[in-house]
Formats: sequence, structure tokens, C-alpha cells
Amino acid sequence: MRIVAGRNRGRAILAPEGIDIRPTADRARQAVFDLLAHSPDMPERLLAEARVLDAFAGTGAMGLEALSRGAPHCTFLDRDQRAIAGLRANAQTLNELSRASFLRADALQPPPAAQPVGLAFLDPPYGKNLCMPALKALADAGWFAPGAIVVVEHDSAEALEDLPGFQDIGARRYGRAQFLFLRHGEAAP
Repeated sequence: MRIVAGRNRGRAILAPEGIDIRPTADRARQAVFDLLAHSPDMPERLLAEARVLDAFAGTGAMGLEALSRGAPHCTFLDRDQRAIAGLRANAQTLNELSRASFLRADALQPPPAAQPVGLAFLDPPYGKNLCMPALKALADAGWFAPGAIVVVEHDSAEALEDLPGFQDIGARRYGRAQFLFLRHGEAAP
């Protein structure tokens, strides 16, 4: 698995051994970031200006991709200590430690956000119906700024219900993976 674009293009991301992680495929990641960068539904300069959250981070592929493409900061959230250690190693290898923070926590019971983010990625384990509870918990803990874009990856066989406070702005399917693009609350004036 490699970073697709930006200053770290082509550099490898490693998955920690011994834990069950399902990284987002390179082609799907490229398509998601193309949409974030070029869709008229997305805020201008989203990747250059938004602080990022990568929840259920695993290898950190989405957050590391965002940093490579110019995001000023990414918080990586995962409850597995081995995943956090692997995330830190990947960020160090890519010279991104100064723009990254690592939080060992459960996205279903997150701590309050130190600062809300403008872009978030959620990629919970498939088949456990964690998307909606995690979105609600993170929103309640103040993780999403008004107008934040939230990209939720889930199994295409899993139906997601509407969640108050989030506007559906599109979905894309890549194989088994479905990406739901949401806008949180109202955009800041």
C-alpha cells in the first residue's frame, strides 16, 4: 500500500502485524480524494486548510494521504495500541510527525475534541453497524466543525440510516466498499 499523491507520493505505508486491519485500497483512496478536491459540493481548499480526523485509523492511510496532499494537521484515533504504534511509525517514516497527533480511544466513546475538524474519515470494521453510533458520538464530543465534510467507508451491503445533523452529499461504491459523503450541520458563514 502506498501514498497515492502529494509530497509523499509513492511512499509505502505499512500495516502493523497481528491485528485485523482492512486498509482502503489505493484506487478507492485516489477516487475519494479526487472527489474531495474537485467536486463542486466540496469547500474550496478543503485539503489545504482543514484539520483532519482519521477515526478507526488502522494504518492511517486516509489521514496520511490527506497530510501528503497538504492538510495542516491530522488526528489519528484508534483504540488498538498496536495500531497507534504503527500509525506513529508510518508518520515518522513520511516525516509527518509534526503535523500528526495520535489518540488511543474508542470512536464510540471519544474524548472531547481539543479542536473541531473540517474533514473526517471514519472506516469502522465492516458488519458491526458502528457507523451511525460513531458519527453521533464524535459529533456529540465536538469533533466536527460546522460544515465539516465526513467520509464514511462501510460495507456496501450495510444500509445506513439518516442521522440528524448530517446532510448526505453523495455516495460512491468501489467494489465492496461504499463511501458516504456527509456535511455536518451548517457551514460557517
